[in-house]
Amino acid sequence: MPLFNSQIHWRGIGTTVVVELLILLALAFAVVSYVEWSSNAAVTEFVSATESSASDSNHSNEPPAQIRSPKGGTGCPLGKRSPPTQLTPLP
Repeated sequence: MPLFNSQIHWRGIGTTVVVELLILLALAFAVVSYVEWSSNAAVTEFVSATESSASDSNHSNEPPAQIRSPKGGTGCPLGKRSPPTQLTPLP
């Protein structure tokens, strides 16, 4: 009995390739459909959020108040000192 069969079953190979291509095509369609659906859902959520924000009775054209960190104005761990303007090289 030879180790390798010299006969190649082209029909089986062709069928396998066609089935693999159909599966790949179905997966690609599913991914594209999901991304499109997800994008539409995100856009709808964003639009509804911006519309509710724009219709808010407290809405004005003034910028929001700045939020200060508990460490100070800059959030620098050194305190309220201003950051250095010049850098010194390391030795």
